[in-house]
Amino acid sequence: MNQGSLFSQLLHLFNRGEFAKLVRQHKTDRYAKGFTTWSHFVSMLFCQVAQAKSLREICFGLATACGKLKHLGLSFPPNKSTLSYENKVRSWIFFKDLFYQTLSVCRSAAPQKHHFRFKNKLLTIDSTTISLCLSLFPWARFRRTKGAVKLHLLLDHDGYLPSFALVTEASRHDVKVLRQLSFAPGSIIVHDRGYDDYYLYYQWTIDEVFFVTRLKDNALFDVIKEYAIPAKGNILSDQKIRFSGLNAQKKCPIPLRRIVIWDEKNSREIVILTNHFEFAATTIALIYKDRWQIELFFKALKQNLKVKTFVGTTENALQIQIWTALIAMLLVKFLQFKSKFGWSLSNLVALLHWSLFTHRDLWAWLDNPSNVPPLEPEPVQYSLFENPIGQHP
Repeated sequence: MNQGSLFSQLLHLFNRGEFAKLVRQHKTDRYAKGFTTWSHFVSMLFCQVAQAKSLREICFGLATACGKLKHLGLSFPPNKSTLSYENKVRSWIFFKDLFYQTLSVCRSAAPQKHHFRFKNKLLTIDSTTISLCLSLFPWARFRRTKGAVKLHLLLDHDGYLPSFALVTEASRHDVKVLRQLSFAPGSIIVHDRGYDDYYLYYQWTIDEVFFVTRLKDNALFDVIKEYAIPAKGNILSDQKIRFSGLNAQKKCPIPLRRIVIWDEKNSREIVILTNHFEFAATTIALIYKDRWQIELFFKALKQNLKVKTFVGTTENALQIQIWTALIAMLLVKFLQFKSKFGWSLSNLVALLHWSLFTHRDLWAWLDNPSNVPPLEPEPVQYSLFENPIGQHP
């Protein structure tokens, strides 16, 4: 049985009933003149998965699908001016809420635990700057001659899925975003020094939320106690400390833990600060090392999806494209979780790009991509010097 193209089967992963509820909630189809929210979403998802570089490539790419558009829920391919207009006026908040709706589905297929032995929820927060041409994006001024926006992300280590995302102006300080978030008791939050906030550390400790971060180089402290360190390994010291600086002591009057690690690869010391006193120093070191996964997520997002070049120059269009990229990332992660093949994310995105409109069973293709033939017959090939049957010169 022909199940439609790979792209149509990907779209079937979205619950159209839940999608329609979201449309009614945001009223995004109120003034739609034939180009519905679904058509808009399909077009922008095609931009991501097919790696289209412009509005023209999106529209022409869908137009070449010919009779396969009905399998995508489209009556006709989008017009370039129509898509440009909808990117400008249809609220990006719908796409943000669709991201969280998709996230709830993706979590059901994700591993329910990280690879550490402890049961605490492990989360990493970080941000990445997306550079923009100031002459095309004057609303995104960052430096005197540079434009940019910033993508803030909270990564859940259960499956390495983004559990929170926010797009802001590039000048927004990281810690302001962190202050907006709340965490369940027992959670472990990992971040770099850009998020340092001594008063927040004090509040987290009271709320039984743990953190693992880097200690500032200029931090003043007194050593209260020295802990024994492993005879082997890269732990240089493990101490209980208290801030001695007047301002730091006022904001965070509680004792914390300072662990010094030797980074063999870069020949340097890494000084870690945490409020967790129960885990071994080596475990704390490995927790901080696992923070690198969010850097890999940003790298995969920028290299495999369209978040460095944009098909619209308004803030609304940019937000739509970034949120659609995050949705596409969730979709690819979901396929990774379901597949038995052991895909790398980059290979999966690349092969989806080349096979998007081929008719194959999606799940069979995921498990054995090199041995799943097309479901539709190959067209008949005629010789250059022969006339097709039934036709005459």
